[in-house]
Parts: sequence; structure tokens; C-alpha cells
Amino acid sequence: MPQRPAGVSEGASGGDREPSARPAPESRRLADVRSDPHAGTPGPPPPVATARFPDAPPAVGAAPAADTPGIVETTARLRPVQPVRPFVTLAQPDTRGVEPPRPRLHLGARVRPRVAASAACLVLGLGLIGGAVTGSWLTGDDSPDGARGAYAVAGTLWHSVPVDRLFPPTVNGPGAGPGGADRIWTRIAVAPDSGCTDAFDPLLRKALAPVGCLRLLRATYTDATSSQVTTVGLLFTRADAAAMGALASRFKDEGLDRRTDLMPRPYAAEGTVAAGFGDAQRASWTISVLTDAPVVVYAVSGFADGRTVTEPEPAESAMKTGATTAPAQAGLGNDAAGLADRIEAALRKTFTSATERSS
Repeated sequence: MPQRPAGVSEGASGGDREPSARPAPESRRLADVRSDPHAGTPGPPPPVATARFPDAPPAVGAAPAADTPGIVETTARLRPVQPVRPFVTLAQPDTRGVEPPRPRLHLGARVRPRVAASAACLVLGLGLIGGAVTGSWLTGDDSPDGARGAYAVAGTLWHSVPVDRLFPPTVNGPGAGPGGADRIWTRIAVAPDSGCTDAFDPLLRKALAPVGCLRLLRATYTDATSSQVTTVGLLFTRADAAAMGALASRFKDEGLDRRTDLMPRPYAAEGTVAAGFGDAQRASWTISVLTDAPVVVYAVSGFADGRTVTEPEPAESAMKTGATTAPAQAGLGNDAAGLADRIEAALRKTFTSATERSS
């Protein structure tokens, strides 16, 4: 079969021949291939993504990437471009006129100070209790607060209570006489308050020395017949309850309140029926050491006519049934004990009332 000349193509009818088109320049063919995405000749591959440009498509004709030397981007990438998220900033809110919120304390910040305060109060309370217990142990005073208050108040009555309350002008003694007879005693003199130097015999003053002498109050009474006289005394001591208790025990155990050489002295008031009532006229006496008040109560009785008594007798003995001594027959033991008991009762009533008012 004869060969066709160059530039001659076969027509549709088979027999007609047409001259072929002029060949295009080389530059045009390359341009057509670059612009035709469906051209059979593949273009150069897209550049490899780098750390600097992971997703952005490189511009046409850009310089080759550092990690892909010798490759020039000549076509647009076919993969989709990731959208870039906008960077948004918010303005600060207008807080003018608004009080800033208070900072909230952590639970531990609130609990720790409270725990510390509670611990401090506990330590302080234990210290106070320990001090009170120690003081009570040192003084021997384990009585209730009310009793301690009454004891302290009783020690001040000598200068805060009228004399008529301590030594009433008239003292009634129903059944206080011999055989249960009634007695009435009338006050005839009150001694100025003083010390204890001349109020007791030397041995009695020595026996009372451990409790001290703060103040001594005395008054002298007579019976309804004015034939017998009795001096009643209130010795306010400087001692605490423990010392008073020790003295009371000593008087009881050693019988100091029954010894004739430990008799209290009378108050002989001039111009009264008791003017001749001296040491030699003492017939009967009683001494009571209180433990609920810093006070020693005593009384001593004798004849108003000044007769001397050779055998004085304690009131407790003179009041016994069948006693035949002169003090017992005259009822001088009853006078001493009866007046002392009633003056002591009035004193207790006074400091109890004063304690209730102070509380």
C-alpha cells in the first residue's frame, strides 16, 4: 500500500483527501497542555508539604521548597484549601459602679482559725480550772462557792453591820434557864472594838494565836433580876477555813474550852451593875470556834454583887442535871451558854442574808 504524503489526511468519504493543518509551534503545544486539566500528559507533581507551609497551596512559579530541591510549582493544587479560623478578641465588660465579688475563703481557711481559737479556749479553761484546784488544795478549802462567799462575807461584818444586830438590846431565851425556865437578857454596855491584848488570859491568847486577831467586839448583859451579868464576845480572826477547822478540832480534842486557865475575861462597864465584874468573879464560861466563819464566839458569866468564885465551872458542866456547884445552882452556866448560842445564831443569820444580797 502506497504511503500517504506528509500533511495529507483521509477524509470521511475515504477517497477525498485534504491537506492537513499546519503544525503548531512547540511553545503553543506546551501552553495547551498546561491549561488543559484533562490533557493526557501529566504535569509535574505538587510539592511536598513542609513544616512551614503544611496546607497552604504554593503560588505558581514560587521558589522550590527547601526540602524538595529542584521542583517548581507550575499548577494549582487540586486538593481543597482548609479555611483559616478568624482570630476574635472580646472587649472587657464595663464594671463601673459594680462592687467586685468578695473572695471566697477556702473551707480550710475558715476551719483552721476556728479550730485554733477553740484549742486556745480549751487550754485557757484547763489552766484556770487547774489553778483553782491547786489553790483549793493548798488552802484546804474544797467547799462550794456559796460557802466560800459566806465565809468571806462573815469576816467583814464587824465594820459593816450595826451593833444592835450583832448584840441586840434585848435577847429572849425561851426555856434557856435552869429546868427549862425562860430567860431574858438586857444589854447594859458595849465595849469599843479593840484588839485582843487584854481580853484573854495569857494561855488562852496563846491558844488563839494561830488564827490571829482582826477585831474583838464585846457587850455585857444582865438578867431580869440584875443579879447576874454576862459578857459576850465576837473575835473576828484573820484565818481561812482550814485554820479555823484545825483550831476547832484542837479545842475539842484537847478540851481547851473546859480548862479554867483558859477562861475569857469579862467587860466590866463603869456605872452599870457590871462595874465589879472582874476576873475573880468569873463563874462559868463557854467558847465556840466556828468553821463556816472566821469568828470565835464566847461568853463568861458571874455575879453582879462582885462576889468571888473559887471554883468556876464550864457552862457544859454547870448545865448538867444534878450539878450542885454555885454556878450551876445560880444558872450561870445557862446564862453563858444561852446568850452565846443566840448571839451566834444572830451572826449566822446576818452573814447569810448579806451573802444572798451580794449574789
